[in-house]
Amino acid sequence: MASVSLRNICKSYGDIPITRGIDLEIEDGEFVVFVGPSGCGKSTLLRLIAGLEDITRGDLLIDGQRVNDKPPMERSVGMVFQSYALYPHMSVAQNMAFGLTLAKVGKAEIRRKVEEVSRILQLDALLERKPKDLSGGQRQRVAIGRTLVREPKVFLFDEPLSNLDAALRVQMRIEISRLHQRLQATMIYVTHDQVEAMTMADKIVVLNAGRIAQVGPPLELYHYPCDRFVAGFIGSPQMNFLPVRALRASAATVEVELPGGSSLCLPVDGSAVQAGDPLTLGIRPEHFVDAAQADFAFHGEIAVAERLGDHNLLYLSLEGVESLVNLRSDANGRVAVGQVYAAGLMANKCHLFRADGQACARHYREPALHG
Repeated sequence: MASVSLRNICKSYGDIPITRGIDLEIEDGEFVVFVGPSGCGKSTLLRLIAGLEDITRGDLLIDGQRVNDKPPMERSVGMVFQSYALYPHMSVAQNMAFGLTLAKVGKAEIRRKVEEVSRILQLDALLERKPKDLSGGQRQRVAIGRTLVREPKVFLFDEPLSNLDAALRVQMRIEISRLHQRLQATMIYVTHDQVEAMTMADKIVVLNAGRIAQVGPPLELYHYPCDRFVAGFIGSPQMNFLPVRALRASAATVEVELPGGSSLCLPVDGSAVQAGDPLTLGIRPEHFVDAAQADFAFHGEIAVAERLGDHNLLYLSLEGVESLVNLRSDANGRVAVGQVYAAGLMANKCHLFRADGQACARHYREPALHG
């Protein structure tokens, strides 16, 4: 397989910039996911790697070779698109073999590769069927198989699961992850779904407005987002953000005034914070705790209660906070709209962001990551 290096990659359409100075190293065998909101440039970046778009400025290296001027067929990349793009008049075997046939590979070699890949993808019993006779998940496996038989150095996936229903998406996530484990191939995967990113990636690249916001392993981005954008994008449901004000700050802690006038001391780096600064406190819905065990307890009125079986999602109305606060609670708890609910915060689970959106680095290190 191969490594991929992006060095100051820029893409513009006329005067409109799409990607802005992308620097990224993708190691041989890594599963890297590009994630971000619509219009952030993730699919464009994938097409630049594939050679389907011209690079405006910068260098793209695959396996150490500069490939800016090479056509897609000479880059040894294989791409799986959002649409299956299968030929309806061809069988599964013919669809999978099509690229090899165009490349004038021998019939015996084509048959060997198609049979081998069909076993890996559990398509060997479907080789004579037409696409209309397949389920959505089977069609997606055929599209993956068509790429796999070519044995590219780098696999590119452009939102391949977005056309599938929820159950099939989960199944295909597992199958693609198992395929990566089996092949140990370099894979670059684009999605807008951060759950896909968290569950599949060795490394996540979060894009925002054509720039890289943060790169790292999934749990690093979850526990230590570098700014408010990443904090709000990674994690489901989304992190809560509360307006607070700095009371005191040092390199070790920041004490903040919460809505309602109470204070809370956070173990974060306050070197760039001054007393009186407006800040934003971040807390994930799953990190609220029982009020009796908390560093700080508060009460709010339940505006919406979603009962999901294994847990409840509660949306609380708090005095001094415009948006509803979302928290996860025990499914066995009895809750009702209009009820006053007590919850608590642990200081070491909170995040703090300056007015420019940058995070104050947390001093607490998660045992799961650093134990």
